[in-house]
Amino acid sequence: MDLITTFFNWRVLRDALPLLFEGLGVTVLLGLVSIVAGMVSGLLMALLRLYGIAPLRAAARVYIDVFRSIPLLVLLVLVYYALPFVGVRLSSFAAAATALSLVSCAYTAEIFRAGIQSIHVGQTQAAYSVGLTYPQAMRFIVLPQAFRRMMPALVNEGVTLIKDSSLVSRSRVTLLAAPNRSSGRC
Repeated sequence: MDLITTFFNWRVLRDALPLLFEGLGVTVLLGLVSIVAGMVSGLLMALLRLYGIAPLRAAARVYIDVFRSIPLLVLLVLVYYALPFVGVRLSSFAAAATALSLVSCAYTAEIFRAGIQSIHVGQTQAAYSVGLTYPQAMRFIVLPQAFRRMMPALVNEGVTLIKDSSLVSRSRVTLLAAPNRSSGRC
């Protein structure tokens, strides 16, 4: 076999192309679901950590620290294989989206927290002085300025999430090979 035949086998590529496009579709869908869920829950987690009552601030800090320190592959295994032991059965896509969203929430919460804290307190005080309420001050004054500063980190988190979705592909291939998941110990 020569180099061209081994690495540039167009027949194999043509036969595998539908599977590659299916995988691309799953990756894009998984990425979009995880990014949106992670951003929404991350913003709420950041607001809890910054402005919640003391027990909620502590719980948010623990959540963020724990989910930033657990390797994603370990979390994927826990969500997909360990949750059925406690009665929670998720499809492979839902398990992957859940695990990726949990991790994305933790990282995004830190990005939002840092962005919100980077805005000078005088901006919020000025918003209060013209009669804005706290939600209005956050919506119209603080978050637009903070979002501009957070944009590079949020894009980086999105790219990382898309790249991390490749950890799911190996599990998906294994799952397709074993169609009856409910048999055995799970």
